[in-house]
Amino acid sequence: MTTEHVEALVIGAGQAGIAASEHLGKAGIPHLVLERARIAERWRSERWDSLVTNGPVWHDRFPGMEFPQTPPDGFAPKEEVAQYLSAYASIIKAPIRTGVNVLQVSREPGRGGFLVRTTAGDWHADHVIAATGPFQKPVIPPLAPEREGLTQLHSASYRNPAALPPGAVLVIGAGSSGVQIAEDLVAAGRRVFLSVGPHDRPPRRYRGRDFVWWLGVLGKWDAAAPHAGTEHVTIAVSGANGGHTIDFRRLAASGITLLGQAESLSGNIMQFKRDLAANIARGDANYLALLDEADAHAAAFGLDLPEDPEARSFGPEPDCVTNPILSLDLVREGIHTILWATGYVQDFAWIHLDILDERGRPKHQRGASPERGLYFLGLPWQSRRGSSFLWGVWHDARHIVDLIAIQRSYRAYRPSAGQ
Repeated sequence: MTTEHVEALVIGAGQAGIAASEHLGKAGIPHLVLERARIAERWRSERWDSLVTNGPVWHDRFPGMEFPQTPPDGFAPKEEVAQYLSAYASIIKAPIRTGVNVLQVSREPGRGGFLVRTTAGDWHADHVIAATGPFQKPVIPPLAPEREGLTQLHSASYRNPAALPPGAVLVIGAGSSGVQIAEDLVAAGRRVFLSVGPHDRPPRRYRGRDFVWWLGVLGKWDAAAPHAGTEHVTIAVSGANGGHTIDFRRLAASGITLLGQAESLSGNIMQFKRDLAANIARGDANYLALLDEADAHAAAFGLDLPEDPEARSFGPEPDCVTNPILSLDLVREGIHTILWATGYVQDFAWIHLDILDERGRPKHQRGASPERGLYFLGLPWQSRRGSSFLWGVWHDARHIVDLIAIQRSYRAYRPSAGQ
């Protein structure tokens, strides 16, 4: 089998790969995008049915195209996001080959560049952009062994309440995914238990502006690195049902039983840490701190925005917080499903190069790896807080393509005659 040559090879046709293709095309760099399934596959088949974007679409989009159906301040359903990305790829004429699974990326000795082995043949590429994003391999902590009568699944496999076995559901993880799924389940009449860990809890809106606007004017989207100890703190915010601030007291009032972090499962008994009140208090502190910053900014710049005193009013502490449940009998409570909303890890085992640190994360500087010509795109905090979002990945892609263009100019240099 012959090996085809392409100057730049992009792996993944989600938002990161499409953004890379746009900038490569504008720079006149011949390239190809390989996608294991369909364009934006994770939005199509690896998310629950009622998922919507967590940011309003005036903000969470590519600069060159608005969402056609969802109004600017609305939150697009996952199907529209997939359609949006597919349409954008068509508009920019992205050279995408779908149904191609990349098996291995390695150096090609004596030639430079990279050998990329796939299910559709091999390519030699001068530059490779790994644009597979941050949500690659679902993580389920090894707390609960498999047992008969108990279904365990990750949020990546959840679709809707009707697809789960009858009975109560224990949702572990109270970031955006866990909370939205818990609300989805309780709205369908399910009895729901929700394990709450440490989290940040921004307001959905404050003084007439969405929190993404406040993060922008306060310069927080441009933060180059997370504060120490907060790299993996989950964000509890929702765009569901028009968007609302996540309030764990309100969730308890709706019938959801709140628990601390899950600790262990022995037989039918699940144990939980005595940290629920502290975790909620930490989220409240994060919430109030952002309100304080917003008020200070509005005052300093003379912004004519309506006061919002109700935003600082909290309801009474629910009994499950003041008298925390530390031990839960799954059989007695009728719990037949544990749903793990516990995030993902990145999986770059297919890159056969020394590009990972001791924790298995890519080594890079704003997406440029130590292996010259190999780049990452779509990583959390790749260059700033907004790197994982549509608009953020678009700007990161422009930076990476600028680096590739610079290297092309050096390769194209030829000394003047007589030099």
